[in-house]
Amino acid sequence: MFEAEFWVAVAFVLFLGVLAYFGVHKLILSSVDQRRDRIKAELDEARRLKEEAQALLAEYQGKQHEAEEEAAGILAGAKAEAERLVIEAKGKMEEFVARRTKMAETKIAQAEAQAVSDVRAAAADAAVAAAEKVLTESVKGGVADKLVAKGIEDLNKLN
Repeated sequence: MFEAEFWVAVAFVLFLGVLAYFGVHKLILSSVDQRRDRIKAELDEARRLKEEAQALLAEYQGKQHEAEEEAAGILAGAKAEAERLVIEAKGKMEEFVARRTKMAETKIAQAEAQAVSDVRAAAADAAVAAAEKVLTESVKGGVADKLVAKGIEDLNKLN
């Protein structure tokens, strides 16, 4: 009678009819719609997260740029401060050397003055000793007594 293909087609049509009667097509469409909505929501969330990430990236790049500029400013300030300190230290060192040189020159001048004074004092002592020796040998007797008396009288006048 009928071929097997006919009965397969009839069974298929009946199967589709049963599915339609129970509303399986609505369930399938509803499931597809839900899946579409869920995928759309995930895509929207992904797009929003991407925009947030781009905004954060731009913000952090700006902060990085500011930090680099600040670091460059700090480095320039440190270099300037170091140069100023080098100049200041050099000036202080030159001042110290000049002060030490002047102190050494002053000490040398004092030593020279002291040496000249010592030489003069020694020369004066030697002259007095020589004069004393010459006078003691050449002046004797009455002349010596007169000179001693005259010296005592001069001393009394001074006091």
